[in-house]
Amino acid sequence: MVVFMACLGAATRLTDSGLSMVEWQVFTILPPLSQAEWQATFDAYRQSPQYLLQNAGMSLEAFKGIFWLEYLHRLWGRIIGVAFAVPFLVFLVKGAIDARLGLKLGGLFVLGGMQGLVGWIMVQSGLVDQPMVSPVKLAAHLGLAVLILGLLWRLALDLWLEEPGHALPPPARRLAAGARAFLIYVFVVILSGALVAGLDAGLTYNTFPLMDGDLVPDGLLMHAPWWVNHLDNITTVQFQHRVLATALVAFALGLAAWAWRTGAALPRRARTAAAVLGALAVGQMALGIATLLAVVPLSLGVLHQLGALIVFLAAVTLVRLLRRPAVSAPQPSEQR
Repeated sequence: MVVFMACLGAATRLTDSGLSMVEWQVFTILPPLSQAEWQATFDAYRQSPQYLLQNAGMSLEAFKGIFWLEYLHRLWGRIIGVAFAVPFLVFLVKGAIDARLGLKLGGLFVLGGMQGLVGWIMVQSGLVDQPMVSPVKLAAHLGLAVLILGLLWRLALDLWLEEPGHALPPPARRLAAGARAFLIYVFVVILSGALVAGLDAGLTYNTFPLMDGDLVPDGLLMHAPWWVNHLDNITTVQFQHRVLATALVAFALGLAAWAWRTGAALPRRARTAAAVLGALAVGQMALGIATLLAVVPLSLGVLHQLGALIVFLAAVTLVRLLRRPAVSAPQPSEQR
């Protein structure tokens, strides 16, 4: 459900549907039902910068086309909340969840609520002057979604997989540290992709590997201070995403080779997971290049975001498979 929610968000962004609902009604789930309600909703949208500067003259029927996707995105968020909260409370009341698991699940529920708030803050940034949301706030919204997804998946793996039977040997522990670094790096690359989406940077420089005929394009540091370019310069944002993504593939393939070279010192499942991770990273980069060359069609754009989530979850899986065994309290016979 969370993966589908993220893909819905990608489709909403790619179709410029996210600014069609200019009000945030937390407890209202029904869409406009009568002609009068539709007209009132449309009239509110007609006061927004997106209508005035981008969609002036749009008909009510055309407005419905962008409204429904954003409505479904918000409705699905509420459905996720209910689908999570109801069984959680039932199991909690029945005592089927211990305190530690209860705290983890409760924390995830709080993060889900925060995600709704962050999403609305992001939308508000596009209702002021310009018909576009803040790329940084878009990255925060996607980043929190990825964090929630990763925590959910890690918790599921903890419940599904048995504890390691023995401590990992030194070569495997070093690989585990590399896998954790890779997981963080994937998260950073996903955030850089969100900046690309927020600036519509994928609609320019639609060639690869060159950008406007150059491997390193001009204008990377045209704004001052220099760091602003990494957040708000279309050329810089696309270039840094290319570089980060290319390095990610090299990192993933390096981990895969490292895992297989470690051999029997590593659990077989971990070696397989590392190989799969390398293949997924290569596939994700190929998909990203295809998306760029095709000037970001809706289908490829959504698939590219889905691919990023799959790579991230594969990295979480590898980290979990390389986890050190939990330290248990010593038994009385061991305390002599």
